[in-house]
Amino acid sequence: MTGDPSAGPQSTDQDWAQPRSARVYDYLLGGGHNFAVDRELADRMVAELPGVAHSALVNRAFVRRVVHFMLSAGVRQFLDLGCGIPGVDPVHLIARKAAPECRVVYVDHDELAVAHAELLLEGDEHATVLRADAVDARSVLAEPRLRRMLDFEAPIGLLAVALLHYVPNERDPEGMLAGYRDRLAVGSYLALSHGTCDVSPEMVLRAQELWRTGDPVYPRPRAGIERLFTGFDLVAPGLVHPGRWRNPVRPGPTALGDWYFAGVGRKFSSTEGTA
Repeated sequence: MTGDPSAGPQSTDQDWAQPRSARVYDYLLGGGHNFAVDRELADRMVAELPGVAHSALVNRAFVRRVVHFMLSAGVRQFLDLGCGIPGVDPVHLIARKAAPECRVVYVDHDELAVAHAELLLEGDEHATVLRADAVDARSVLAEPRLRRMLDFEAPIGLLAVALLHYVPNERDPEGMLAGYRDRLAVGSYLALSHGTCDVSPEMVLRAQELWRTGDPVYPRPRAGIERLFTGFDLVAPGLVHPGRWRNPVRPGPTALGDWYFAGVGRKFSSTEGTA
């Protein structure tokens, strides 16, 4: 799709009149599921915040390494929160190259993202997508399709990549993750990446100004991001730039510097509220 608002299931004014993070991200990754308004915002971001497009690619590469790491730890099922448009290197295809039996549930609130995921997953018995607010863990976890797809007695790989910086403090991102964590089996993993405000204040302010036309962003300090891993043990190398997380190439700082932090944690003890 290249911006025709009359094409397919994405034809409502609400879908195409304003840029959305899922579609901007898709464009930055080289995907085709975006509209002109998304490309215009992305191009402004690239012009004013050098390194944005590269950071999107680095973030996606982090997802690939995370999935392979979890597979090596025995994980065979994944819950991808805020999945966006899973058309560029989606989790279920990454996982199944190594373990065809893997099961994946995608969650996103964006109508267009979900519509394209539904087309992508049509007829797939081991993957599904839910249109839901990922912040509402109770509602997501109560979804019958999710409960049929995932076994909460076994480890699950929970992904919240480039998601939580869209969640304001008043919606309690720590409490949101606790809602998922408390239902996961010991040995499950959480992977997340998150925009940080520990960079140039001018850069943070400009990024927030640009995103006011789409999905507002709420970057957090490193300490705040680390608190999101409460109940999980951070695995080596801890909380780092996503391009440096278990990357043998060891790239230097991007043009944006350490605009993101990323990490993976392992659930180390049982909690109440098992599924």
